[in-house]
Amino acid sequence: MEELARIYSRSLFEVADQAGKRELIREQLGELADTLAGSRDMRLFLFSPHFSTEQKKAGLEDALEGADPDFLRFLLLLIERHRMPVLGRIREEYERLCAQAEERLSVEITSAVELDAQLAQSLAAQIGRHTGMRVDLKSRVDPAIIGGLVLRVGNSILDNSIRTRLERLRREVARAA
Repeated sequence: MEELARIYSRSLFEVADQAGKRELIREQLGELADTLAGSRDMRLFLFSPHFSTEQKKAGLEDALEGADPDFLRFLLLLIERHRMPVLGRIREEYERLCAQAEERLSVEITSAVELDAQLAQSLAAQIGRHTGMRVDLKSRVDPAIIGGLVLRVGNSILDNSIRTRLERLRREVARAA
């Protein structure tokens, strides 16, 4: 599934990039993926073998009237090849390709309490200077980490939370006993 998502998203990205529609396609892909995630009936219609390919194509064309023609052709191809269930992963990969092309880096800071906005921005600025990329910062609160920070930069995680330190200490004590 992951390989399929990579192949299809790369193709969609290349078409959108060449046509100068990267952002438009991103928005439309996101809207459709969100709609599918929230609508059991739509998933049933598009993913089920009980409906013919032609019925699915006609239904999608009606539902997406006014959509970008390249995007619509892409979706019709997914229907023909019975790949619509991969749409969510295609979206994730497409987002990753856009971020890479725009030199953006996704950073998520998790803390036990709400971080001061200035501190969060300072961390993001330091990461941006270090990586040479623009930082898309998300901050969230998780009281379960007790204290410290968990920093997710792209695919890397730096867990400096008190919960993790206590867990390591517990394992060391258990091994020593």
